[in-house]
Amino acid sequence: MHKLKPYRNETDVIRIGDLEVENRLDRLLLTGDLVLTKDKIGLALAQELLSLVGRTVRALKAEKQLPDSVEIIPAITVKNPFD
Repeated sequence: MHKLKPYRNETDVIRIGDLEVENRLDRLLLTGDLVLTKDKIGLALAQELLSLVGRTVRALKAEKQLPDSVEIIPAITVKNPFD
């Protein structure tokens, strides 16, 4: 299991079940689904999610100048130069 370090880079992406977590410098982007079944697999997934949330909370609390909010600027679509 890769230990994503929240807000450290713009490259890390991990999966927890079918939930994809994309690391950014100013946010974590979670997309997909996560089904926590009442079995050992569900427990393992829940523990992985809990670990990620814990690391995220610690990273946010460690920020000296945490802003009230972050402006999320929509991505700009550009023409593919190979078309």
